[in-house]
Order: sequence, then C-alpha cells, then structure tokens
Amino acid sequence: MTPKKILILGKIPPPYMGPAIATEILLNSGLKERYNLLHLDTRAHQDINELGKFSIKKIFRNITIYFSLYSLIKKESPHLVLIPISQTTIGFLKDSLFIVTSRLAGAKILIQLRGSGFKDWYDHATSFIRSYVRKVLGHTQGVIVLGNNLKYLFRDFFNDEQIYVAPNGANYDIPAPIRNDKNKIKLIYLANLQASKGIEDVIRAIVFLNQAMPGTFVLDVIGNWRDEKTKSTLMELVSENKLPVNFPGPSKGSEKFRLLSSSDIFLFTPREPEGHPWVIVEAMACGLPIISTDQGAIIESVINGENGFIVPVSDPNAIFEKIKLLINNKDLRIRMGQLSKEYYLQKFTETQLVENYSKAFEKAILG
Repeated sequence: MTPKKILILGKIPPPYMGPAIATEILLNSGLKERYNLLHLDTRAHQDINELGKFSIKKIFRNITIYFSLYSLIKKESPHLVLIPISQTTIGFLKDSLFIVTSRLAGAKILIQLRGSGFKDWYDHATSFIRSYVRKVLGHTQGVIVLGNNLKYLFRDFFNDEQIYVAPNGANYDIPAPIRNDKNKIKLIYLANLQASKGIEDVIRAIVFLNQAMPGTFVLDVIGNWRDEKTKSTLMELVSENKLPVNFPGPSKGSEKFRLLSSSDIFLFTPREPEGHPWVIVEAMACGLPIISTDQGAIIESVINGENGFIVPVSDPNAIFEKIKLLINNKDLRIRMGQLSKEYYLQKFTETQLVENYSKAFEKAILG
C-alpha cells in the first residue's frame, strides 16, 4: 500500500534550538518508514543571534515560504500538514498564514505547540486577536501538545479527542563515562545562557554550595550566552567567590553526550514557561538525577523525589539544598539516576515518539 503523505513544516538546525531539533528528529525518525514525509523549511535565518530581530530579508523569505507551501500542497496533495504554532501575537499571526494557506490549498491540518504559554498569551490578548485565533484554529483537525498536563491549553478550542499528546523522544548513542576527577561530584547545566533558563539561580546556588562544601564539586555550564548583562553579572559572581565553574561554550552531538554521561547531577531550572525540554530527555537518557522547576511538561519527566527534584522558580537556596542532599547521599544519587534511565526507556525513546505521532496523524486524517 502506498504510504500516506505527511507534510511537516518547521525550522531545522542551525540554529540549534528545541523546535528545530524536534523537526530534525521527526524527519529522521521511524515515521519515515510509515509515511512519505515531506518537509518545508520555515527558517528565516540560521544565526541564533538573529532571533527576534526585524529585517527586510526575513519578510521576503517568509513571503517566499507561503508561496512555496501552497505550491507544494497543490503538487503533492498531502494527506495532512503538520504546522507548529507560536504563542505570541506576532508569531501566531505569522504562523496563522501557514494554516490559512494550507486550508486554501485544500489540505487537512494538524497544529502543534512546543511550549506551554499559549493560554496565558491568549487570555491576555485583545478581543480581536482572540476571535481571530478561534476562527483560524477552527480550520484545523486538532493539536499536538507535549504532555498530558498541557491538554488544558486547548480545551477552549478542541474536544479531548482532538488534543494529542506526543512528548519529545529520541534514541541516543550514549558513550561510556570518562571521569578526570573521581573525587569531585560533577554538576552540569545545559541550555542557552539567559535569565529565563534559570542560569543565574544555578550560579547563586553554587555560591551557597561552595561556602558549605568547598572542594567537593565542579560545575560545567554548557551553552551560548544570550544576554550580556546576565553574563557580566554571573562571571563577576564566579570570579569574586572563586567558584569551581567552567564555561566551555556550546556543545552538540557526541561531545555533548560525553559531557552528560560523565556527570553526576543535571541542573536546569527555568524561570519561564517551557514545553518538554530536550535537555531533560537527554539527561534522563544519560541516567542522571535532575533538579528542575515546574515548567511545561517537565513534571511528567522529572518526578519529584523519584528521579530528581522539582524546586520553586527563582529559588537558589532550594537548588543548593537539593544539590547538597544529592552530594551527601550517593545511594540516593545513583537510585535517582537509574530511575531517570528507566523512565526514559519507558516513555521518551524514538519508538514512543513514532507511536504517539502515528496515532495523532491517523486520527487527524480521518477527522
């Protein structure tokens, strides 16, 4: 039987950000064995520093993408178009044109949210924008969210049967750990280095930890600086307090997993809404206990007291206390790490990803 055609819209790396990584993983996953996957790259730029910046070049690039979408649908007649949507006014207006274009071309549409702030944005939007959102979403067959606890975001627009859950998931080649200093606990933070991702809270927690347990640990901070003010403040904190913190820069691929697999505790404590962060999935795959915050679908991966701890947002002291507990309790650290690996294998591999998307595709096509 000829496989059904699925047209997937989305950015692909570079830059290396969650949504782009997700699109790349989808396109290379086992879904391509079940479906004829088509892709339309919606990138207007390839430099992370261009994110959110206005340019005439971007406008022309976006216009070109809309025409390309219409032509592709008319040529290929896909059974379904998967469109990621934004949760800001400008972003949604831009993405809504993908929905309108697909509808005009005669396609069925499934949307996807890779965050958790949609309802908050919608509730605070103007009445005109809310009306427009309802009208646009009414032309779609449903929505994919990243966790069961995020289904509420779309209950004003769809019934529960049209809200599908597909957490992030992938298969990883995890290298054997390489430890240069077995006497020190190795902490690792991995994300873009900006205030919203909680890096300042982590560094301030390390100040407390260094005062209480000097010489017992080292922290590797992996990622790109996105905010010069935050960078200046934190580098000053590190210098003034002589903190054992390394900033090796961004990392990807095998080098990233070498760093993760050689660590003991993973830290990621975002202050603002997230979706289902890839860094959490990657840390679980490497068998690490995780300290994080209740943002997006994180609590469906990090079960407080089981494979890690959920701490309050913007609370360096709480982060410090949980790190100290894990450093002082090796058995707890190992047990939590083992549970992270088990939960990853149960829910967040490529096999689960393919099954979740396949169910959503089939139901949306019939809808």
